[in-house]
Amino acid sequence: MKGFLNFLSNVIWIFLGGIWLFLAWCVCGIALCITIIGIPFGVQCFKIGWISLVPFGKEVVTDYAKHPVANVIWAIIGGWEMAIAYLLIGILNCITIIGIPRGIQCFKIMKIALFPFGSAAVPIKAAKKVKRRAK
Repeated sequence: MKGFLNFLSNVIWIFLGGIWLFLAWCVCGIALCITIIGIPFGVQCFKIGWISLVPFGKEVVTDYAKHPVANVIWAIIGGWEMAIAYLLIGILNCITIIGIPRGIQCFKIMKIALFPFGSAAVPIKAAKKVKRRAK
């Protein structure tokens, strides 16, 4: 039943703007991949685009220590702006009761938009296993 609710929530998310977020991140990723030095950053755009398309049923697992320099560069160049945008959209969604689930997803995407290197969006069951291993 939970899988069906995640599927239904993802379909609603896609129709209410998730597709546009995905396409915008893909355009940014393609633009960054044109240059050789931008390829790692473009790959991160595709990762953020994918979680922006289907965020329900996924958890963001972070390991910022893997690529600290790349995360700092990302945050300075534009990651903080995207994180603030997702934060504001999440707050606006949480004003209404029906928007709370979408607001929570925006907060989840905000974490990966701020520091994408070393983070991943994994199914919730896999995230629990990763967290147990980290302890």
